[in-house]
Amino acid sequence: MEFFPAPLEKLVEQFARLPGIGGKSAQRLAFFVLGLSQAEAEDFAGAILDAKRSITCCPVCQNFTSGGLCPICSSAKRDGSTVCVVADPRDVAAIERSREYNGHYHVLHGVISPMNRVGPDDLAIKPLLERVAKGDVQEVIMATNPDTEGEATAMYIARLLKPFGLRVTRLAYGIPVGGHLETADQATLTRALEGRREL
Repeated sequence: MEFFPAPLEKLVEQFARLPGIGGKSAQRLAFFVLGLSQAEAEDFAGAILDAKRSITCCPVCQNFTSGGLCPICSSAKRDGSTVCVVADPRDVAAIERSREYNGHYHVLHGVISPMNRVGPDDLAIKPLLERVAKGDVQEVIMATNPDTEGEATAMYIARLLKPFGLRVTRLAYGIPVGGHLETADQATLTRALEGRREL
């Protein structure tokens, strides 16, 4: 039985399609949108449509851009000899927040996941190989998530990069800052020991 008019039900359904948004959250968002003024609602809808129309992938790194090269690829201050490979544009933002990395990126737009029918051909691997083939890149940092799909993707790409004779590294992982050894699982402790460094 429908409790709301059809247009409101449809709005709730659209919000519920967003990742991490359940039925109640979708309903709250729909009611919030209904509470907006006409001008605010048009701005909100316009921002979605404008982003869909104008956001494209950078021809070099495949990160999102609003046309042409992204700000990172076009910056002369960035180190072009290092490329950090990430699964998603959100990962670029996460690494940039650390302010510790000054190289370039390459966004795969996913990871190899046979369960989800995502294979190597579905990812932006070919543009990465084309970049590396030009000879300017000296190190590729694999920064995919340390889960099964992320590891498989990193290993697959590392094998493809081996013939180019460049350095292929993997992000270190282990005990998080503020974490406790007693609560860490065996795999995390193993990785932390393997990735230890000199002080």
